[in-house]
Amino acid sequence: MPDHRRRFLRRALALGLVARIGLEAGPAQAAEAEIRNVALTQGDEQYVLSADIVAELTPLLADVVSRGVALYFVTEFELSASRWYWLDEEISTRTLTYRLSYQSLTRQFRLTTGALHQNFGSLDEALRTMLRIRNWGVAERNALRVGRSYNAALRFRLDVGELPKPLQVSAFGRKDWNLSSDWYRWTFVAAARESR
Repeated sequence: MPDHRRRFLRRALALGLVARIGLEAGPAQAAEAEIRNVALTQGDEQYVLSADIVAELTPLLADVVSRGVALYFVTEFELSASRWYWLDEEISTRTLTYRLSYQSLTRQFRLTTGALHQNFGSLDEALRTMLRIRNWGVAERNALRVGRSYNAALRFRLDVGELPKPLQVSAFGRKDWNLSSDWYRWTFVAAARESR
């Protein structure tokens, strides 16, 4: 099949999905996420972050992913040090991206991050795994000075920019497409490494 015909068919399918979702969508339901149980600890070679994110997909987002459209979720971490004479010093910025998709042949949900992927029998199982962050390396150990205070920030969001173009237009300004948390901010003091 020629490339231009394949692109046309893909575009037509995406537009059909947008039209169907628009017709089936009921009242817009806001989707919000909340970050809890954050812990930044010192590992062997780097500082690692653990956190729980409380979030649910709106019926619209659950329907979209069940129809085969991949959703991308991003967890962002920032670590900086205050300076009275200038802008804050940026110590570390990390991003963790998950791709959530549905495999119709196997009837399983797939969660992918980097080159790693895992299959799940239900959407709830995939979400539970994605929303439970454990031992995520966010800063090199030698980048922080013992006893110094740092400003840490963490947030979670759906990356609407990764949706197919017709769905990006449909998502613009609609609450039921906006799954995100506010920035969770805290102060962290680097402690001396415990001797073993």
